Amino acid sequence: MSGPKPEGLSTAVLEALFTQAPQGLFLFDEDLRVVRYNPAAPGVRGLPPGTVLWHRLDEFADGFDDPDLLRLSKQVLTGGEPVRDRLLRGHVPGDARREMTISISVFPVRLDDGSVLGVAVVQDVTERRRAADRLDILHDAHRAIGTSLDIATTADALADVVVGRFADAVTVDVLDDAHRGFQLNEGPVDADIPLRRAAFRSVTGGHGLIETGTLSTFPFPTPYTQSLLDSRPRLITCLAADEPWLAADPDRARRLSQEGVHSLIVTPLVVRGAALGIVSYYRHRDARPYDEEDLALASQLAQRTALTIDNARGYARERAVATTLQRHLLPRTPPALTAVESEALYLPGSLGGGGDWYDVIPLSGPRVALTVGDVTGSGIEVAAAMGQIRTALLALAIRDIEPEELLSCLHNITVALAPETGEPLTASCLYAVFDPVSRSCTAASAGHAPPLAVTAVGDAIAFDVPVGPLLGTGTGAYEPLRSTVPDGSLLALYTDGLVSASPIGPAAARETLRRLLTQPDSTLRQLADTAVYTLLPDRREDDAVLLLARTRGLDDDRVAQWTLPDDPAVVATARRLADRQLAAWGLDEISFTTELIVSELVTNAIRYGSGPIRLRMIHDRSLVCEVSDGSSTAPHLRHARASDEGGRGLAIVAELATRWGTRFGDRGKTIWSEQHLDNTERTDTPSGRELHQPGGTDTQSHHT
Repeated sequence: MSGPKPEGLSTAVLEALFTQAPQGLFLFDEDLRVVRYNPAAPGVRGLPPGTVLWHRLDEFADGFDDPDLLRLSKQVLTGGEPVRDRLLRGHVPGDARREMTISISVFPVRLDDGSVLGVAVVQDVTERRRAADRLDILHDAHRAIGTSLDIATTADALADVVVGRFADAVTVDVLDDAHRGFQLNEGPVDADIPLRRAAFRSVTGGHGLIETGTLSTFPFPTPYTQSLLDSRPRLITCLAADEPWLAADPDRARRLSQEGVHSLIVTPLVVRGAALGIVSYYRHRDARPYDEEDLALASQLAQRTALTIDNARGYARERAVATTLQRHLLPRTPPALTAVESEALYLPGSLGGGGDWYDVIPLSGPRVALTVGDVTGSGIEVAAAMGQIRTALLALAIRDIEPEELLSCLHNITVALAPETGEPLTASCLYAVFDPVSRSCTAASAGHAPPLAVTAVGDAIAFDVPVGPLLGTGTGAYEPLRSTVPDGSLLALYTDGLVSASPIGPAAARETLRRLLTQPDSTLRQLADTAVYTLLPDRREDDAVLLLARTRGLDDDRVAQWTLPDDPAVVATARRLADRQLAAWGLDEISFTTELIVSELVTNAIRYGSGPIRLRMIHDRSLVCEVSDGSSTAPHLRHARASDEGGRGLAIVAELATRWGTRFGDRGKTIWSEQHLDNTERTDTPSGRELHQPGGTDTQSHHT
């Protein structure tokens, strides 16, 4: 296995080297021509003996592109540094479809006469290189896949890892039920079940047969449906044009033929026996066909992807449940009221169940409470906590207490709820009360941004409500702010998600929202939509609430009030005043009932309260009668015995009125009653938030 020996060649050294080395050895001269090789050398390339003899290194290394090899080998012969483990990647001679990687090291050999020859040590490291490549792909896949709980992002991460390295094109199709977060059953998947294309990637940069994000089904029978049916991968080493299954899917067959696909792998995405979808790998530019080792790698990649997609499915399910719970805990539509025209908009965030809420609460007077808030965090627990806090707020609002007192009580409730949640519970809240009679708005804030307010002509209204501590933190001390709000003014209450997530920044977003409120010809719904289009062009993680309210004050002729002396004889006068006012309003049909209510309320104030006593009647969608006195003691009902001579005043009021209640102020209290004017039975208003005091058996009224 050698040609004519160069003169003076030291055989003592070379013979031992060439007979004992397991690697392929090639001895070359100063012209880089091979003059000898050992028995292991032909096996490196699968070459017949003698085919490399007297050829230069670059001539026998066909298919291996390394223009620097000759230059470096030349330098070795002239005293340069040895070449160590230089990898050359090419193909097996005569078979371009079979990849081959060799490692070449070049060392100088000094002969006895002082001349220098070169020895090239060649090793076939194809399998070792392929194994290393597979490990690199798996390593990169473990780093890239699993960083997101979004199915599309996970599918894209898989495509980023494999395209150009393991596949020339890849598609990821996931069951639509998995996208929606539904629980999946174990066992086979029907061929006609819809799958959503989660990702497509190709080295050519083109588009797939199916657009990403669209639903489709795979025709039966194909490797895709078979893989879904039995949850086993499919390997097609050499894709022939006459494959029987291609007839069932002519569109795909045409596309595969156009792209020159010659080999493919289909692997199911399976977790705990339930199929989530399939991943398909294609080769058309890479001449190597897929083999069993590639199938094993594809299965490992699918397993990693399936686990992440299943986590994303579970998260999507939890997010859907949290969002659904959140929506069911919010009001359907704001109630129709005289004091304000309102419109609310809730935008769920991508995380789901963000804890934002809003409410429009009818109060006595006919005042109205406007409130928005945000529980810190996201998820089912946060949505449930939001429902508890909102329910508590409604109960406190029905008591008709001042905004700062309401927030203080709500803070204590939030602190009490925290141990039940198992985690710290905090929330922001803005609570404002608008009085259409005085045209004033009183608000208090617990860690929440103040409202925006503009007049009907677009002028800004100063409403810098002092921001107190979040509910659940601090001491629960809050400071109110009262501002006059002319008729036709527009109030905007919003949560942090509307402005903080805006790409223009919170301050600019707040100013933009204020500017949008000045559009005079837009409806509240149009204003709310425009605010979303402008401030949130993309979906954000945090949810957002926008509550708009246009104020409407009551005309003076709709309100009548009198100051009465603290004298029992004035009860008859109060009845006559009420009767005349009802006649002026055209409400004679309810005069008898109203006289009884006024008589009992005024009598109760004279007997148990203190002066001054004021009677006020308000003609709105209902008739409101209010009697105020200087005492701060609260009335209550108790069961009266048949032998009791008195104590039935408030029981009569509760029986005759639609609803009644008590509110306290700086100078005493006010007992009020409300009568519907449509002659219908007593029912809750659309919001269902009235204080309904039962009559009949609850008798005797007095002050404690």
